[in-house]
Order: sequence, then structure tokens, then C-alpha cells
Amino acid sequence: MKTEAEVCPNCSGSGWKLVPQAPERGVMRCDCQLRARGGTLLTAACIPKRYEHCELSNFTTDFPGADRSVSLAQISAARFVQEFDPRDGRGLLLVGGIGTGKTHLAVGILKELMAARGSGCMFCDYRELLKQIQNSYNDSVKATELQVLRPVFEAEILLLDELGAVKPSEWVWDTVSLILNTRYNDNRTTIITTNFADEPAAGVMRSMSTARAAAREETLGDRIGERMRSRLHEMCRIVRMDGPDFRQKFKSASFG
Repeated sequence: MKTEAEVCPNCSGSGWKLVPQAPERGVMRCDCQLRARGGTLLTAACIPKRYEHCELSNFTTDFPGADRSVSLAQISAARFVQEFDPRDGRGLLLVGGIGTGKTHLAVGILKELMAARGSGCMFCDYRELLKQIQNSYNDSVKATELQVLRPVFEAEILLLDELGAVKPSEWVWDTVSLILNTRYNDNRTTIITTNFADEPAAGVMRSMSTARAAAREETLGDRIGERMRSRLHEMCRIVRMDGPDFRQKFKSASFG
């Protein structure tokens, strides 16, 4: 039983507050209910402990003096939250090297949307997801592939972190295709981070010499296939984040 001090003064514990200016004295959900729902949504989002502190508001504190493209990415993230429309289904693809702040921004977006819009969000590590799916094929594991994938399919907003981090194979490509195509067809918003440049696969770049092809770094096209890279361009706005690895930069500075 709640004590008097625990009862919300705005709604007297009912969860609803009066809106005098509304026709016939309407009611709306009280802020205390929105805060409680926000806490529930945050728990359900499964954000890893490493990223629990990440907010859009503290991005510049964690990444001071960042490259101009990183600063512009922060502006793009804030605008995405302001203009978010769940009916649109269009997400973001954050592309950049290791340690440029992609996951920080993506988690910050999730938190803002949960707090301000009450959106249901889910953080999903790409490598861990593929491991869970593979484990579901083991007879000793109770979870089925569909049980693993259903929340990924159905999340209102999915953050798929480090897309392309697993060595490509036919099974990996098929799994990525299933996830992205299902969310695309259901018009669900997907926010994706990747360390791989948003460039075509080697097989598409026919004019490249053999020596140059061998020396080039792998691209997103190499890791997920050109068909899915094309699909991402339909699903997401591309945001590029250049610059140094801030984690390595601060680590080196701490020993200086």
C-alpha cells in the first residue's frame, strides 16, 4: 500500500490528470505514469551496462574535439528524434571507424524516444544475435530460432549494433536478409551501426586491379552482400562519422 508521500499529487494515484482547457474537462495520462513506463521500457530495451550512461546530451563530453562529421552526426541524431514518425519506418545507418561514437549516439536516440514518445526499443548486438540463433539449433537449448527472432522482428525501434562484424557466409547473409527484409516489409524503424565503409562489394568493382583489390579494406557490401546494402539505403538515412578512435586516443593520453 502506498504511503501518502508516495501518492502523486497531480493525479492522486489514479494515473490520470485533468486537462481543464480540453472540451468537457478531458483527462490525459499523468507524468508519473509516463515516467514509470519509461523505466519499464528502459529495462526491456536490454541496453548493455557499458552503454547505460550514453545520452545525446553528454555526447560532446565523451567525444570532445571530434571530427566535424561526428558533430554533424550528433545534430542528425537530435533531428531524427524531433522528427520521428513511427509510420514512416525510416531509420539511420551510422557508418564510421571504431571509437567514433556511433553506438553512443544510437543508444542516446533510443533513450530519447523511450522517454519522450514512449517508444518500445531494443538493443541488439549483431554478433551476439547470430550466436543466439546458432545456439537455438542445439537440441539442449529450449529457445527456438523463432523465439530468438520474434522480438527482433517486432521491436518498434531496433538498434542493430556492429552490423557486418561476423565473417560472411551464406547462412549469415540469409539471416541478415531475413531480419532486414522482415522489418522493412513491416515498416519498422531500424537504427544500425557499422565499422565498415558503405561501399560496394569487391565483385561489383570490376575495374579494380587484382593487386588493388587484395590491398583494399573490406566494405559493408563485402560483409552483408550488395542486395542487403541496397535494401539498407531504402530503410535508412546514411550518417557518416569520420575521425580517430577516441577510446585509443584517451588510452594513449592516460599513459602520456
